[in-house]
Amino acid sequence: MILGFLGGFTEEEFRFAKDIGFQGMEVNARPGSEFMKIWEEKSEEGIRELLDKYKIKITALATYMNHLSPDKEERKEANTHLLALIEIASKLGIETVATFAGRIPELSVEENIPEFKKVFTPVVKKAEERGIKIAIENCPMMHGHPFRGINIAYSPKIWEIMLEEIPSPSLGLEFDPSHLLWLGVDYIKVLKKFVGKVFHFHAKDTEILEDKIEEETIFGKGWWQYRIPGFGEIEWEKIIHILQENAYKGGFAIEHEDPIFSGERREEGLMLGYKYLSRYF
Repeated sequence: MILGFLGGFTEEEFRFAKDIGFQGMEVNARPGSEFMKIWEEKSEEGIRELLDKYKIKITALATYMNHLSPDKEERKEANTHLLALIEIASKLGIETVATFAGRIPELSVEENIPEFKKVFTPVVKKAEERGIKIAIENCPMMHGHPFRGINIAYSPKIWEIMLEEIPSPSLGLEFDPSHLLWLGVDYIKVLKKFVGKVFHFHAKDTEILEDKIEEETIFGKGWWQYRIPGFGEIEWEKIIHILQENAYKGGFAIEHEDPIFSGERREEGLMLGYKYLSRYF
């Protein structure tokens, strides 16, 4: 396993990662990101320059977009960019591209499956040809009531359907236990079940605020919040034991969405996350 964090492709980020002791980074590679700007200006040479300088491994290129969007232009941009990242990852020797499945919000999850299969079949085929793994992140990306969201891949039931519809060694998961905890899922149990399909890992914790949930109920707001690993309720030792037991060799990236260590305290949060997790690596 390679301990890192999700961040931007900048000199400052890589210097920070190196100074703290991180071995890798999951890099934001959305359209308009620093990574894409450097790629478009300097191509492979520009990317390798920073990698060679700091000796940090990119464990995944990340582009969290709605690939099933009902907006034709938005969907086209997302799909085109994902295919481009597969090519880029192949040229750079990066094993994994992380993304969302996407969703047509007004349709049920099951009604989205035919669209998922139509969109991702050619994507996965190209990934197979280039030796790249597509890791689908399990954040529900819920907005409003009733909850609709822009990513169908938030439940173990849907993971099974997706993997059955497109059975491929190149299609798997970017596993994030933080979402599963507040959704009421036994993340240890499902990790054991799907560990062979985990291509990348998001290390993010969740804190449940019991006083809030008693007032708001699960349909309210503010009864849970994401935290840096070690500040929430996720049992990290059990998770890492399962991954080690199954010879997992992918990225283990802190996804920093902790509101306490935000803004000027961002680096402090990442340092605390590194200090907590590095004992297991």
